[in-house]
Amino acid sequence: MRFRILSLVVPLLLAGLLTQPSLAEPRAVAATPAAVNGQLAVCGVKLCNQYGKPIQLRGMSTHGLQWYSQCVNDASLNALATDWTADVVRISMYVQEDGYETDPAGFTNLVSSIIDKVSARGMYAIVDWHMLDPGDPYYNLARAKTFFSEIARRHNAKKNLLYEIANEPSEVSWSRIRGYAEELIPVIRAVDPETPILVGTRAWSSLGVSDGATEAEVVNNPVRAGNIMYTFHFYAASHGTEYLNALSRAADRVPMFVTEFGTQTYTGDGGNDFTMAQRYLDLMASKKISWTSWNYSDDFRSGAVFKEGTCSGGSYTGTGPLKPAGVWVRARINTPDDFPTS
Repeated sequence: MRFRILSLVVPLLLAGLLTQPSLAEPRAVAATPAAVNGQLAVCGVKLCNQYGKPIQLRGMSTHGLQWYSQCVNDASLNALATDWTADVVRISMYVQEDGYETDPAGFTNLVSSIIDKVSARGMYAIVDWHMLDPGDPYYNLARAKTFFSEIARRHNAKKNLLYEIANEPSEVSWSRIRGYAEELIPVIRAVDPETPILVGTRAWSSLGVSDGATEAEVVNNPVRAGNIMYTFHFYAASHGTEYLNALSRAADRVPMFVTEFGTQTYTGDGGNDFTMAQRYLDLMASKKISWTSWNYSDDFRSGAVFKEGTCSGGSYTGTGPLKPAGVWVRARINTPDDFPTS
């Protein structure tokens, strides 16, 4: 669906028929993803807009803010909103690795300011509690309660947020991850009862596949809370058909959101497997699984979309500043229907 003039937008909004803005033309304020779709909620196994219509969000994840916050600026966010026509930005705040635990107030303020910038551009914002090492989410439970309570207090009036409460749990059981979620979610809900919450799955958000399990552990023992989704991460050069099939089966039973993926190996580096990555995107399009790709920075790795040095003051628009992975994912955010393989 293309938008030519704003007079076409309002009737569609009122009818509840419009789920996404134009993917190829500059968007007027009234046609931004958040303006069109409003408050999101989980309905059945889908993410739905304010009219109860299933939608798919597509966008980018930042790199760790402690290293690459300079890549999250007015110009880069303008490019993501208007040149890439992204729907969503994942704000990746590491907890350890020189992240939140070193300066809780400073990182809370930084994330809060980026939420405001993303919101001003009409995109959705995923607040990513990027716990990675240690992999036990309980290690950071008290910190998570403090952080999400404060973010929710500041922003609960907004309708464009999602909270990702555990990036990649590892070396712990699903029951422990579920227990963590069931302790944290009520704390968030006491301040913000409406924002969807994204829960990480076992073995680096692989639905347990990386530890030899399957999606059955989540499907058969879901978190006892409403308006939640489960996350899945993949890197196409490392995670093949077994992972793809697990995601496909899971998405038929529980709400799934792919909050991180790359076309490279699981290190975010190395050669690109665009063929396998396209198989994932085809699946996600067919089942309306929303996604954000890793990562919107100028890191030296092949998975960073920008060439090194871009964030020092270069242009963020067009394909000139992009690495091959950046060219590939930008095109699929802009015009996803042009690239199906099935």
